[in-house]
Amino acid sequence: MILGLGNFNIFILKTKIVKGDLKSPFIYGIINKGDFMLLSNEWIDYECLSAGNGEKLERWGNVILRRPDPQAMWPIKNSNLWNNIDAFYHRSNKGGGYWEYKKQLPDHWIIKYKDLKFKVSPTNFKHTGLFPEQAANWDFSINKIKNSKRKIKVLNLFAYTGGATMAASYAGADVVHVDASKGMVEWAKENMKLCGLENNKIRFIVDDCLKFVQREFRRGNKYDVIIMDPPSYGRGPNGEMWKFEDNLYNLINECLKILSDEPLFFLINAYTTGISSTVLYNILKTTLESKYKGKVIAGEIGLPIKDNNLVLPCGIYGRWENEDTI
Repeated sequence: MILGLGNFNIFILKTKIVKGDLKSPFIYGIINKGDFMLLSNEWIDYECLSAGNGEKLERWGNVILRRPDPQAMWPIKNSNLWNNIDAFYHRSNKGGGYWEYKKQLPDHWIIKYKDLKFKVSPTNFKHTGLFPEQAANWDFSINKIKNSKRKIKVLNLFAYTGGATMAASYAGADVVHVDASKGMVEWAKENMKLCGLENNKIRFIVDDCLKFVQREFRRGNKYDVIIMDPPSYGRGPNGEMWKFEDNLYNLINECLKILSDEPLFFLINAYTTGISSTVLYNILKTTLESKYKGKVIAGEIGLPIKDNNLVLPCGIYGRWENEDTI
């Protein structure tokens, strides 16, 4: 429900928790223009059990992990809950960190989101190979692609282990998956097999994303959907430098050149500290919407916290949608 209030909106989001007791609507306050929070609240194999004191406690299948999270700045109330963990990631003062295992865990295990399956494995940089908050975007992509009633071609940039790739392929799209890390692309191929999508049309490419987009333009290739999850900093396979603030706008302008005449949607995810979702909103307004009309929305993306009925903010997103499919 959206309630008008002058030039602002109050956005009321009713949540549905598969496991837990979160039943009341959330009022996320006064939200300017196209800002909406997405809540990934339909997981069964994953839960954010608790969060606070700069950390989060999560259940990944049957495994309980404790990891740093700078957004969780409030105190922990139920400290006993944090004693029953399987692994604990400690940050180092020199950067990075290490996992302390309370019991022996397998090298990796599988979790499921609806009809999709993913490999999960604790990495040296605290991550697990999957960002569960992105499930809200997977659902959006699946619905948009299925409801388009036409063959859709998707380009997924900075595609990591392929959560968005698998969602788009599952929905029936042809997908090109691009990431600069060969290891992440191999992980994505494993996820493809777990999801039973081997016979679908997915191209996996290890490349610098900007250079790939520029080559696609010279080749005359077009896409109906572009999804990207650009990092704060990064390097391409040949040492190409990427910095979010310096390179994002140029990349989006290059992507405009390879959009089809009837694009379906354009989705940006970001985790860069200090970047507001309004930045993504403004960029999409001045690029996609000025050329294709349609609708732009942006906001935060989050996870419900089971033990205190709060929401853990996890990142931001911005998306443009074709007006014929809204």
